[in-house]
Amino acid sequence: MIQRSLCSLCAFSALAVQATARRWPCHDGDVRYGVVLFDLDGTLTDSGPGIASSVSHALSALGAAPLSDAQLRAFMGPPAHDGFEALGFDAATSERAVTEYRSYMAEKGLYENEVYPGVEDVLMGLREDGVTMAVATSKPTVFAMRVLEHFGLSGYFAYVSGSELDGRARAKQEVITNAITALALAGRDDVCMVGDRDLDVCGAAALGLPAIGVSWGYSAPGELERAGPVAIAHTPVELLALLT
Repeated sequence: MIQRSLCSLCAFSALAVQATARRWPCHDGDVRYGVVLFDLDGTLTDSGPGIASSVSHALSALGAAPLSDAQLRAFMGPPAHDGFEALGFDAATSERAVTEYRSYMAEKGLYENEVYPGVEDVLMGLREDGVTMAVATSKPTVFAMRVLEHFGLSGYFAYVSGSELDGRARAKQEVITNAITALALAGRDDVCMVGDRDLDVCGAAALGLPAIGVSWGYSAPGELERAGPVAIAHTPVELLALLT
């Protein structure tokens, strides 16, 4: 619910951010963004298969009916707590579902996953340009770090900001705020969020930050456009061009 409200209120902020972003220098080799915050699921890695399997495992453990592919896709991006609550589960049942979900995720689901082709080239290019990078994800930090280490990506990032296992700091605005605080970025005007869902764009806009959407993740048709990012990249090559 927090995330939905955030997106419904961020349109004005997004327009203001777009106007600001267009004024930032990007010429003669200058880097437009000195700091880039990346979402994880659907942006850096294709974690959909592992998320779907983890949700299906949780529902089976609770004796609940299986979901359609479209319903499973809705879990790809938001926190797991929010996904189960959206199914109509009460707080206690949602907590049981999340426990089962994480049990499968920790053992198998994290690795039913792959890095999107071309994404590491983006990270390499930004590092060569001296850009500071961090991850801002609603995934629990402990899981996000395991994914990054598994795929050899952890060395690109100065910080990994995720949610807590007890459900704290799971809204996108919160994880972005935590990254900004940890890296002492308050007041910087060269910070950009990159993500595949409206939650990424709206979470950034609520903090006055621009966001670039990527279309290769799990957003529904028109979702990113309605959220109002400064741009949408359709390939990693386009994303690198937009960031530098």
